Amino acid sequence: MNFDGIIIGVAAFLIIGVFHPIVIKTEYHIDVKTWPIFLVVGLISVGASAFISEFILSGIMSVFGFACLWSINELKEQVARVEKG
Repeated sequence: MNFDGIIIGVAAFLIIGVFHPIVIKTEYHIDVKTWPIFLVVGLISVGASAFISEFILSGIMSVFGFACLWSINELKEQVARVEKG
C-alpha cells in the first residue's frame, strides 16, 4: 500500500486549518501590509519543493508554499469581512 497521498492530504488539511487563524490574527494584530512576507515565504517554499527529492516532504512544502500565497488574497478579503461586521 502507498500512503503518500493520504499523508500529503492530511498535511494539507492541517496546514489550511492552521493558516485560517494566522490570517485572522495577522490582519487584526499587525496589518494587511504584511502580505509581502507571505509572498516571499510562499515563493521560497514552492521553489524549494522543486529541489526536494523526498516525495512526501516535497508535496508538503509545496502545499505550505501555496497556502502562504493564498493567504495574500485571504488577508485582503479579511479586511473586507471586518469592515462589513
